Amino acid sequence: MVQRQLPKVGELLELMQFKKPELDARKRRLDAALTIADLRTIAKRRTPKAAFDYTDGAAEGELSLDRARRAFEDVEFHPDILRPAADVDTSCQILGGPSALPFGIAPTGFTRLMQTEGETAGASAAAAAGIPFTLSTLGTTSIEGVKAANPVGRNWFQLYVMKDRSISYGLVERAAKAGFDTLQFTVDTPIAGARLRDKRNGFSIPPQLTVGTIVNAIPRPWWWIDFLTTPKLEFASLSTTGGTVGELLNAAMDPTISYDDLDVIRGMWPGKIVVKGVQNVTDAARLVDLGVDGIVLSNHGGRQLDRAPIPFHLLPKVVREVGKDATVMVDTGIMNGADIVASIALGAKFTLIGRAYLYGLMAGGRQGVDRTIAILRSEIERTMTLLGVSSLDELEPRHVTQLTRLVPVADQAVDARV
Repeated sequence: MVQRQLPKVGELLELMQFKKPELDARKRRLDAALTIADLRTIAKRRTPKAAFDYTDGAAEGELSLDRARRAFEDVEFHPDILRPAADVDTSCQILGGPSALPFGIAPTGFTRLMQTEGETAGASAAAAAGIPFTLSTLGTTSIEGVKAANPVGRNWFQLYVMKDRSISYGLVERAAKAGFDTLQFTVDTPIAGARLRDKRNGFSIPPQLTVGTIVNAIPRPWWWIDFLTTPKLEFASLSTTGGTVGELLNAAMDPTISYDDLDVIRGMWPGKIVVKGVQNVTDAARLVDLGVDGIVLSNHGGRQLDRAPIPFHLLPKVVREVGKDATVMVDTGIMNGADIVASIALGAKFTLIGRAYLYGLMAGGRQGVDRTIAILRSEIERTMTLLGVSSLDELEPRHVTQLTRLVPVADQAVDARV
């Protein structure tokens, strides 16, 4: 029979520990975010629909993005037991320099539209974390502004080849002068993809006011206050900003971009050069033969060609072909530190995060980007510890099985006319 007694006040006090309230509303909401998906939920609540959908959306049916994320979900890990991994080292060497974590911040366009701190928040957070930050050609902070925000850290520059080549050449020269150490030559954007969410929202640069946008803004006054009381948006390359994103891209980009352009830029750039947007093994091999320092397997976050190859599925084949001769990196669909660990295990030397960074930015500015990095760092460290590995170099393909729901038809090469 259970013996009962009157509770003792001293014992009750030991059991009832009251948590000190957090008075900082921003810190309170960010601390409550335990995953990147949590940050996305906060971002959606705090950002006007058009700006949020520009970040969150992809091209056409958004199949490329959905498939990329599903590929990471369809991973089976194989941990080693009785392998002590108490002290996990997440640092690596990438493209001639250090990074404290196996990921950097990817280039994103029109970033200050999502939250007014924009690239300054991303660059300063990257500096604090000891990881690279990449500025987009279509960024809303200048090359020099990013350098000021990240004066001693690693800055990379992403280059689009514009119809007016002099604009692109000028950006290359400015980035080199500012001490950016790596150039990402992007090849998957000869024209803009059909980003249907933007069209349905009437999204333009600058935002156009309609009855719908005004109604949507009412519960989000802080975004409009920030937008209207901070300096006018400035783009790294565009002198005019009127129109939809697709119109701006189509006016600026050149569908005739070729290997000749890569050769010209390679001759101008003094640092490392990486080609971003590679989507098959043949192109990867040709680029390595031409002497590029690295490639990024990417379908542009699903924002260009829908039904494009899944970068994570392509990774093992490309690593087998060119991994010994060039740095292979991967992006698109990364939403968890485990995605990054799986990529490294299958041979990637580095990864890039885009939307995950922007969700943090929209959720809380610089502090939100810090939270993104902290969440991913924690997930990386925990996954590595549970796998029984103490460093990134110990991760091997045997640690990962890629499960797949999309299996190619075996006889797809047969000519249907036979």
